[in-house]
Amino acid sequence: MTNEARATAGLGPARSRWPRHRSRWGRWHARAHANGSATSDEAGPTYAALDLGTNNCRLLVARPTRDGFRVIDAFSRIIRLGEGVSSSARISEAAMERAIDALIVCRDKMRQRGVHRARLIATEACRSAENGRDFVARVSDVVGLDLEIIDRETEARLAATGCTPLVDPQAQGVILFDIGGGSSELVRMSSVNGGAGPPRPVIDAWTSLPVGVVTLAERHGGIVVGRDLFEAMIAEILPHVEAFFKAQGGPCNGEDIHMLGTSGTVTTIAGVHLGLRRYDRRQVDGCWMTDEEISAVVDRLLAMDYRERVANPCIGAERADLVLAGCAIMEAIRRAFPCRRLRVADRGLREGILVELMRADGVWDGVARTE
Repeated sequence: MTNEARATAGLGPARSRWPRHRSRWGRWHARAHANGSATSDEAGPTYAALDLGTNNCRLLVARPTRDGFRVIDAFSRIIRLGEGVSSSARISEAAMERAIDALIVCRDKMRQRGVHRARLIATEACRSAENGRDFVARVSDVVGLDLEIIDRETEARLAATGCTPLVDPQAQGVILFDIGGGSSELVRMSSVNGGAGPPRPVIDAWTSLPVGVVTLAERHGGIVVGRDLFEAMIAEILPHVEAFFKAQGGPCNGEDIHMLGTSGTVTTIAGVHLGLRRYDRRQVDGCWMTDEEISAVVDRLLAMDYRERVANPCIGAERADLVLAGCAIMEAIRRAFPCRRLRVADRGLREGILVELMRADGVWDGVARTE
């Protein structure tokens, strides 16, 4: 087994680049208990999680509640930071400018909300580009935000932490996949721990695939995608996925394990399946799809031309050239590890960051968990 496929259940908590201000939380928490309002989310510290990915820039701002958190502000913009990185090994000036514009919006939102503790991460584009660290330094100078380039191991753990509330507690195991812009993470979880606050993932193994929707679409094309091209994309990814599952002992009983997918690809597939006239997170996050339903949507997307994909309200112009590359990555996972059920998650890294920050601050210590 490779280093990236080893068990990671003992990984330590994440560190924030912003001050923890533990005493500030402690004072508020003590006052809230004394006043009988410890479960209120109307006061107390405000947390933020920023994920600067290969394709998107996303922000969540939240306050803790009894067994989770309440989002009070959010931001998401497709910036394509990793555009061309797979061929040039560098982040372009145009991509940097798009990212900086989005990060300025995020900075201003955090200031307006009085965020006292945050973690701001950058992923595959900054990891793999020759000028990734130079870009991070530029962001610090221009925007005043200190981005942390996380490794793939941390990315897998954060995705698992953010998605664990959607694990079926009756399942014996879960395969989580996070299809990104420049890389895709696979996590095998055996169960979910109980206790106060959001459930903790028990991670048995993980791997990071060296491909995402942006890199795959740039290599194979995303405008005109027929069945032959689609199969060629799957063939590129399948060996990586098969190697991971072979190291885990191969597929297990499909009745005992389910998949949990997080990414724009999976939420798009769910939106198309539900026939939404406009994307609605409330209907998508947590919905279940059968193997047959997923296949039907993929076949439907393959039958569309580019203009039809643009016109679909759950795809649009920003994803029309990427969605089939994402479907190819998902299809490779499904072929290597067949499961009868998939749960869709419109959540992931940002939620995982918030949970880790709040847990490190003892937000849920001594709070009985509600079911």
